[in-house]
This record gives sequence, C-alpha cells and structure tokens, in this order.
Amino acid sequence: MTTAARRLATAVAVALLGAAPAVPAAPFEDTMAQRVLACTGCHGPEGRAAPDGYYPRIAGKPAGYLANQLLNFRDGRRPYALMSGLLAPLSDAYLREIAGHFAALELPYPPPAAAGLSESAQKATARLVGEGDAPRRLPACTACHGEALTGTAPFVPGLVGLPRDYLNAQLGAWRAGKRVGQSPDCMAEVARTLAADEIAALSSWLAARPVPANAKAAASFAAPLPMECGGVETPARKTP
Repeated sequence: MTTAARRLATAVAVALLGAAPAVPAAPFEDTMAQRVLACTGCHGPEGRAAPDGYYPRIAGKPAGYLANQLLNFRDGRRPYALMSGLLAPLSDAYLREIAGHFAALELPYPPPAAAGLSESAQKATARLVGEGDAPRRLPACTACHGEALTGTAPFVPGLVGLPRDYLNAQLGAWRAGKRVGQSPDCMAEVARTLAADEIAALSSWLAARPVPANAKAAASFAAPLPMECGGVETPARKTP
C-alpha cells in the first residue's frame, strides 16, 4: 500500500469513528440494594436464602440480630473466612446500615419441609420448644424467640422459615464451640445442654413449621429473659 493510500484509509477510519454514536456508560444505581449484591450472591435474591439449605435467609430478620452477626463475623467470634474477609474493612455504622436494609425487606417465605419425625418425637420436641426442661435449666425456645417463633425485635431472630440443615449446623456449631456470640453466650449454653438427637429433632421440627402470614418479630419480650444473653440489650434475670 502506498503512502497516499495509507493516509486515505486512516482518514476514512477517523471519519467513521467520529460519525459513530457514542455508547452511553452502563447506569450505576448507587443504592444499598446495589451495594449488597455481594451478600445476595450467597444468601439468594434479596436475601431470601439459597436453595442449598446452608446459606440462611437474612431478609426480614431483626436489625439488631443481623448487626450482631455481622460484627461477630468481622471480629472473629463467628469464624467463616468468606464473611470475615468481606466485612473486614467495614465500620460498625456501615454494618448497621446493611443490617437495617435487610431487616426492612418483607418477602414471602418458601413452604415448610416435611418433619420426618415420629409422633412421639414431635410431641417431645414441641414440649421442649414451648416449655423447656426445668430440671436441666433449659428455657423454652418461645421465651426468647417469641410465641410464634418469629423472633423478638430487635435482637432475637425467628426460628421458623429456616432450612433444617442450617438450623442443625448452627446448633451443632454452638454445641461444639465453633460458633460464639457476645458474652455471656446464651445460645452456646442452650446448645451444650441439648443432646445431639434433640438438636436433630429440633431442626427438623422447626423447619416443618409454617411461617405465619405477614410474619414479623414480636415488638418486645412477653416476660424477662430466662437467662443472660450478651447480644440482647435488655435487662435479664437468671433462672432460679
């Protein structure tokens, strides 16, 4: 190609580029929903839960509870490298903002799973949930998590609407000392009191409970807490 031909080809290319319409930049939605896409990649769209039964629902959980768990992951009380690394550079205030975002979401729950328990196991588990076991100083689940088991605002989560495998894994982790909350860690004390077969039965029984329509956490505790819980900012009393 001659010099003149090269110059002509260059001029044509420049003219064509100048005539092409400008491609607008992809819009960026600077909202909390956009920023927490890193969370929903594991916890499901809008935090509804992942289908694998391991990553739990975070949508609609009480804000104080979610903030406590984010702090626990960031500060190493609850070890999980993926969460710890993601949260390490974030401030307390920003973690509370994330918690508030997910707490405000009101989304439908999936249908409950089948319990797969015998009639006697279901009755025994229901008693444990609703009455506890006084000789073992084991409080009823409803004493903290509410009569409907939908949680108590702002620090106690609901127990219904969660997958069996997730419930079983978390209770087992508390029992084995692999999950730690703020001191005094009341859930660790509860889980250590439970036998392994009771944990399995509780996980199956709770996963089979239907979530009430328009489920929300109770506004307050019906009575003083039966034991001290470090993550709950309210006066508590020891079980006599």
